[in-house]
Amino acid sequence: MNMYRFSSLLVSAALLVPAISADAQQKGKPEDTEVWEPVPAVVTPGSGTAAPSDAIVLFDGKNLDQWESEKGGAAPWTLSNGAMTVAPKKGGIKTKASFEDFQLHIEWRTPSVVKGEGQGRGNSGIFLQSNYELQVLDNYNNKTYSNGQAGSLYKQAIPLVNACKKPGEWQTYDVIWTAPRFNADGSLKSPARITVLHNGILVQNNTELLGKTLYIGKPYYEKHGAMPLMLQDHGDLVSYRNIWIRKL
Repeated sequence: MNMYRFSSLLVSAALLVPAISADAQQKGKPEDTEVWEPVPAVVTPGSGTAAPSDAIVLFDGKNLDQWESEKGGAAPWTLSNGAMTVAPKKGGIKTKASFEDFQLHIEWRTPSVVKGEGQGRGNSGIFLQSNYELQVLDNYNNKTYSNGQAGSLYKQAIPLVNACKKPGEWQTYDVIWTAPRFNADGSLKSPARITVLHNGILVQNNTELLGKTLYIGKPYYEKHGAMPLMLQDHGDLVSYRNIWIRKL
């Protein structure tokens, strides 16, 4: 047999192997690859502004029963027309319950009357597990440092886009939060991760955090477990409504 013909036969045989393997994988019954357990729990989606059936409603516009002052005691923010609003200089508020991994829906609004600029315009913040700030800011035609604008993980992660609505309009954050994990000695086992939709637009895509939020200096981790959700008093009349959370 000449070498050319022998080489051609080898190539032909090699091409047949994947085809034979693929054909072998399709033998059997369709039922062989069906998985019936576990059965996913049934969750009824919310209609309009209603929360899903398995969500914990943190604020439905009626009262502040799920919240308290970050300093302890009753939540000092004002309640009006189904929204709660920062009471400047009275401090932030936090949930009475603590959370670890979760899905969060929260709506916020900066004042319709524009005052200030940069970080001094409609500033507040959502502190996930009390340590990691998702920035709330009026960034509609308002320039500031990119890792401090709305949709940023403050001083850490710039949002993919600026999805801000006009001042005075309600905006939404939908958040998927994976909490950090720590070893017994306090060292970091796995970092926190976050995905954020701002007004339905992806602004953080499974972003890895470098540590807790700091105004000055580099972020770092300190061991903790489940922690409350906190809303910041930055001195501006920012309002919140329709807040619910699903433990994951």
